[in-house]
Amino acid sequence: MKLPISKRLLLCAELVPPCGTVADVGTDHGYLGIHLLQSGRCRHVIAADLREKPLQSAISNAAAYGIKAFPLGGRCPSAHTGADEGCPDDSRPPIGMSFVQSDGLQNIEPGSFEVLVLAGMGGDLIARILGDAPWLDGGDYTLILQPQSAANELRRWLGERGWSIERERLVRDGRFLYSVLAVRPGQGRALSPGEQYVSPALRREEDPLYPEYLDRMKRALELTVQGISQSADPADARRAEYYRAALAELRGLSQ
Repeated sequence: MKLPISKRLLLCAELVPPCGTVADVGTDHGYLGIHLLQSGRCRHVIAADLREKPLQSAISNAAAYGIKAFPLGGRCPSAHTGADEGCPDDSRPPIGMSFVQSDGLQNIEPGSFEVLVLAGMGGDLIARILGDAPWLDGGDYTLILQPQSAANELRRWLGERGWSIERERLVRDGRFLYSVLAVRPGQGRALSPGEQYVSPALRREEDPLYPEYLDRMKRALELTVQGISQSADPADARRAEYYRAALAELRGLSQ
C-alpha cells in the first residue's frame, strides 16, 4: 500500500538529517513520520497534534502501515533479549512512533529529540510555537520548518532570535510553491526586509524554482505597496516603507 504523502512533506523529509528521534509537531495524518521510518531516516518519531481527532488518525495510519507504537519517552531496555524487533540491545529509542496530544512543544520533553518538524501551518504560528520553547536556544537541534503563509514573518523572527537558516528549498505542490527551511539555533543574524522574503540560504541553493518564486514575491510586494500607499493611516505609511525596501532589494536580485 503506497503512502499518500504530499510533495511538500517529501521535501521536509529530504531535509531531515539521519538521526535518532524526530518530533513531528502538527502531525495531522502522521504520513511524514511514517515515511521517515520507512525510509530509515530516523529510528523514532514523536507525533504530536493539538487536536485529538487528527492524532487518532495518525495512530490508525501508523498501525495500517505496520509501524509499532510505543509510550512517549519509552526506550528499549539495556538488557533486552531481542524478542521485540523494534528494540536493539542498547538504550537507543525504539523503532516506531509515540503519540502525544500537545499544544506545540508543551508536552514534549527538552532533549527527547534531535530534529523538530513544524509543517503545514502559518509562519506566525510556527514562530509562536518556537517562542514558547526557549530551551531550544541551548540545544543541539535541527528545525525543519514549512510555513503555509507568512514565511517572511517567520524569517524575520528567526533572524531576530539569532537563529541561522542553513538551507531553504522550494517545491511545487499543485499550483502552490512552498519553501522548506532547515534552521539551527544560534549563529544567525537579523535579516534585511528583502532577505525576509528571499533568504540568503535560498539564493545559495540555486533551486530551479527560484526564478519563479522571486517573480511571485516581487509581484506580491508590488500589489501590497500599491494598495497600502493609498492609505492615510500613518502606521500604513511606515509599513509601506518596509515593503518598498523589500521590493527594491528583490528587484536588485533580478539585475
